[in-house]
Amino acid sequence: MTMRPGTERKLLDAAEELFFTRGIAATPIDAVLERAGVSAATLYRGYASKEALVAAALERRHDEWLRVWDEALARASDDRGRVLAVFDALDAFRSTPSGSRWCAFLGTASEYADAPDEITVVLHHETATLRSRLRDAAVPLVGVGAAEGLADRLLLVVSGALAMRLRGDADDTATARAVAAALLP
Repeated sequence: MTMRPGTERKLLDAAEELFFTRGIAATPIDAVLERAGVSAATLYRGYASKEALVAAALERRHDEWLRVWDEALARASDDRGRVLAVFDALDAFRSTPSGSRWCAFLGTASEYADAPDEITVVLHHETATLRSRLRDAAVPLVGVGAAEGLADRLLLVVSGALAMRLRGDADDTATARAVAAALLP
């Protein structure tokens, strides 16, 4: 039996809100069920475990993040702007209802010394997507041969900008954008 879309949305909303603000380990599944207003039987009809629910919440968040990033890319007027659009997207995503004080993917990765397979797959997919999109945006500026290295450096800047949010030092991405811009020709 499958879960109704409205029930699944409530469950994923509750999971996102609690897991990505309080922490996965600190949030018992009962708290998610209470927030969503669903039973354990309903949860396990759609998700085999707490980790499967975390993975589903991350997948949904990834889809939303890509939508926001695509909007920022569409507004970019040149090749440099398309590379730097990731920072516009970070700022825009943070102001959405699903935005949080930093990165749900980095937060999830930090909670597991040895993440379960369903979470590892989602985390690797998110990193690979981020890297490949940065690489693709860099190709017109530096060529195919140098785009991979530039994408790795940009990924480091993006990750650092997200981590700085935990310190309360970075309300926006201005510093990270300046560092990234200095990497570009």
